[in-house]
Order: sequence, then C-alpha cells, then structure tokens
Amino acid sequence: MGHWFYNNFVEPGKLPMLLALASFVITFLVTRTVTRMIRAGRGPFKNVAPGGMHIHHVVPGVILAVVGGFVSLGGDRRSVTACVGAVIFGVGVGLVLDEFALILHLDDVYWTEQGRQSVEVVVLAAALALLVLAGSSPLGVNELTPDERQNRASLILTLVGNFLLVIVTLFKGKLRMAMIGVLVPFVAVVGAVRLARPGSPWARRVYRRRPRARARSVLRATRHDRRWGGLRRRFQDLIGGAPDRLPTRRH
Repeated sequence: MGHWFYNNFVEPGKLPMLLALASFVITFLVTRTVTRMIRAGRGPFKNVAPGGMHIHHVVPGVILAVVGGFVSLGGDRRSVTACVGAVIFGVGVGLVLDEFALILHLDDVYWTEQGRQSVEVVVLAAALALLVLAGSSPLGVNELTPDERQNRASLILTLVGNFLLVIVTLFKGKLRMAMIGVLVPFVAVVGAVRLARPGSPWARRVYRRRPRARARSVLRATRHDRRWGGLRRRFQDLIGGAPDRLPTRRH
C-alpha cells in the first residue's frame, strides 16, 4: 500500500493536490454540519457577528486560499511547505465555494433555492480534482502519442479542436459537461453533438427558425429533469441541507 501511494502520489508530485482535495472536502462537510446545527439551534456554535455585523465564512476562506496558494507555489511540489500550503488552500477553497451562491448573487441566499448552486459547484470542483489526480490532462493533451507531441501543428490542432468543442457545449447550456470536457474530451464531444438546453444561447440563436429542433430540445430537457431532477435535489439536500420555503436571513 505504501509503495503504491509513493508511486502514484509522492513521486509524481501529486501529494499537495491530494491534500488540498481532502482538506477541501472535509472543510465543506464540517462547515455544512456547523451551519445546519446553527440553523437548527443546536450545539455551541453561533454566528460570528462582531459589532452586530455578520462575518460570512467566505471572508476567512478568501484569506486562507490566497495565503495557502502562495505558500504552496513557493515550495517544491514534494516539499513539506507545498503540502502545508495545499492544506491551507484546500480549507480556504472549501469555505469560499460553500458560499459560492452568495458571491454569484451578491445576496444572502445560503438557505434558499439559489443556495443549491454552492453544493453543485463543490461537487463539480471535487470531481474535476479527482479527474486530475487520476491523470486526466486539460483538453486531452495526455492522449497524444510521442510523435504528436513533437509535432507542434498536431498539438495546436488538438488543443484548438477540443477547446472549440468545450465552447460549443458551454453555449448549449451544459456547464457541467463543458467543465468535465476540458479534462475528458469525449464528454465535450457528446455535449457538442447533442441538442442544446432550452433557453441556452445556442437554442435562442440556432433553433429560432427550427421549431422541430426547439420542440425536441424542450422535450428532451423535460424528460431529463423529470428523471434526474428529484434525485439531484435529494442528493443536494443530503449533503447541503434542504432550503427554506421562503428566503430567510442566514443560519
């Protein structure tokens, strides 16, 4: 086990990223547990509000992410400094992304329907980090043969082609597939070929004079949301807590 761990994480210099991912996930889970306890009025935890001003945990999160990022970059990937900085960075990112919806909407939406976006972003970020740890490379560069790597033209064409697929997927309203497609090009191919989501920039422009395509897009999106929407909401409620029926002011 130790030999496997050394060969797959320590020797390739992936230990800091593994530590950052672990601290990121643990911080998010602990933060959600604490905020849910505050919401329910249980335990010793209280909101931090010096002078009556509530301090959101995104504030220390930003500070920790910046400090941890600089500390990690300042040392060799196999050094203790890089590992310590990675842990600090992961904690900071966990605090920041837990309040991603607040940053996006510039409003206190933590326990509202919009607050679910924080959970989605955290899950997506963790999935992307796992893909990188597993050896995936942005835009599929790791899939090139040695000859293709030496051929600059092939490398540029591969990067541009995959990048265009990701952009098309994004314009079709498939953010998750676009982000994963950066690391797994096949996902970007699927997203670019399939119908766009209703209301996406692609659907508004390309399907404007194609009623059949527009109708198929709406039908497919409705079936997809009906099949997976309830499961996704239950999963979000499980790890992030169910939102309030009416917007309230924080925990």
